[in-house]
Amino acid sequence: MCHVPCDRPVTALAPMQDVTTLPFMRLLGKYGAPDLLFTEYFRVHGHSRLEQHIMDSILHHGTGRPVFAQLIGESLPDLERTVEAIKTAGLPVAGIDLNMGCPAPKVYKKNVGGGLLRDPAKVDEILGCLRAAVQGNFTVKMRIGFEDDRNFDAILELIEKHDVDLLSLHARTVKEAYRSEVHYEYIKRAAERVPCPVLANGNITSVAKGQRVLDETGSAGLMIGRHCIRNPWIFRQLREHFAGEPIFEPTMSDVRQYVEDLFQATSHPDRQGRFHINHLKKFLNFVGLSVDTDGQFLHDMRRAKSKEGLDEICDRHLIDGGRATELFPAEPIKGLVARPNCETARGCSL
Repeated sequence: MCHVPCDRPVTALAPMQDVTTLPFMRLLGKYGAPDLLFTEYFRVHGHSRLEQHIMDSILHHGTGRPVFAQLIGESLPDLERTVEAIKTAGLPVAGIDLNMGCPAPKVYKKNVGGGLLRDPAKVDEILGCLRAAVQGNFTVKMRIGFEDDRNFDAILELIEKHDVDLLSLHARTVKEAYRSEVHYEYIKRAAERVPCPVLANGNITSVAKGQRVLDETGSAGLMIGRHCIRNPWIFRQLREHFAGEPIFEPTMSDVRQYVEDLFQATSHPDRQGRFHINHLKKFLNFVGLSVDTDGQFLHDMRRAKSKEGLDEICDRHLIDGGRATELFPAEPIKGLVARPNCETARGCSL
């Protein structure tokens, strides 16, 4: 793999629809970018074209980190065409990533994303097609199966057969979405089985949890989605941990500034007033998991209708009463739920 450190575990941003956009990548550049970035997926079908906003995230993220372009689809000619289009457009990607894990029903019902895990023969065709089409790094993100693990070992064989360069494994089934515990033993099995590096994905909440998962699975690194929305410093903290340096501990005042940065980052001419606030709430649904034990911030935030109202709620919960200097908890508070869950970011790769 290009540009990947060999002296410590790798960190990666999980691809999330409507989240891993250009503004969020830039924010991670400010707070501490991971080693690898993965884009939202390019939809691949008979009439598909490269979406401009995803191309912009590749061209202008400014983090200095390599970025992988993710594809979702099952039509071999269209997958080949899309790979060629990325090349022709001169997009500076570190590789092409195939989505075989999205658990959104509207995706898997089309037999793409996580739906592919039901059909190893189709996976064989697609991996062979993309391996031939991609001249550089070809990577795969998948789950352990669709409703169970019946095809897990067969698909690992295909990962090896087609010389995949990196496997990111979310250790739940598609049907489990984000509800169950993560079955990290499958990541250990994959890391022992396939010759390429394996990134552990699924509920990596903190530095301590990340290190436990690395120890338990023997994986080459960690891919993080939802919890870098909650804690944008997590990649910086992991890098400091791996280097044996003091780990940055954000305060509630830092979180208040992050909320403001999120507001600015999510600003868009077509998204004004209450529509902007409602869009911002899908990020704050995760931030709120570490604010208070009774979930009052989540309760109040979800009812905000204006920037002024949201500012008052954030100041009250994050700044007032001496909270500004209080440390932001490393772990989410038990019992709180970031609803809506898998739909928060259109259900993919969180």
